[in-house]
Amino acid sequence: MGRIRAILPALLVAGLLLPATALAADAGPALTVSFSDGGDNQTVATSMKILVLMTVLSLAPSLFISLTSFVRIIVVMHFLRQAMGTQTMPPNQIMAGMAMFMTFFIMQPAFTQIYEEAFVPFTKEEIGLSDFYTKSITPLRTFMLNQTREKDLSLFVEMSGMAPPETADDLPITTVIPAFLISEMRTAFTIGFLIYLPFLVLDMVIASVLMSMGMMMLPPVMISLPFKIMLFVLVDGWYLIVGSMMRSFAV
Repeated sequence: MGRIRAILPALLVAGLLLPATALAADAGPALTVSFSDGGDNQTVATSMKILVLMTVLSLAPSLFISLTSFVRIIVVMHFLRQAMGTQTMPPNQIMAGMAMFMTFFIMQPAFTQIYEEAFVPFTKEEIGLSDFYTKSITPLRTFMLNQTREKDLSLFVEMSGMAPPETADDLPITTVIPAFLISEMRTAFTIGFLIYLPFLVLDMVIASVLMSMGMMMLPPVMISLPFKIMLFVLVDGWYLIVGSMMRSFAV
């Protein structure tokens, strides 16, 4: 009796596994993976297009931020919010949306040129992948070079160890992009400093008035915030700042 109890669990497990094994044996055809030469050029071209499209879509956010005017606009808006002391107002989503649509407005000529000269011919198979890349990067390259200081370009040319190019068109894109980014950051910080000045003066005036009245325990920021908002509205601040940023991209 004890032996029967000992082998009973083993019999139950075997009874459960045998039907599963039988079903697996009677199952349909298994999935197999094979590698063969692609005989259909049309299929290969379509696959390459899908691969290129997926690559571009995955890199699109980084390219949109790094190769356009988005960097300068979003940094200036953050400086504005910090200078006014409104903390999370406007929210990050609204500031990012404003920066994105302002970027579309500024980059519209470049994007239109890319669409007409690169994307449409590539979809019609009039140009190859190499020509598609060249025609796509050329308008962005022109925009970046127009906004980049020669000093920043010289820095990365020197760091790369390459010979000084005869013209800006001879510069590799891997040199143009970082030089463009640090130039944009410098310009954005310059604009942010100019935005800070009037609000800083207002903070100092409010702090001096409170100290003269003996209200040293009252935070000056609490009193100056309504005056900052009033000043910003009276001088039509959004018009001035957005207009100044747009004009700063003019060549």
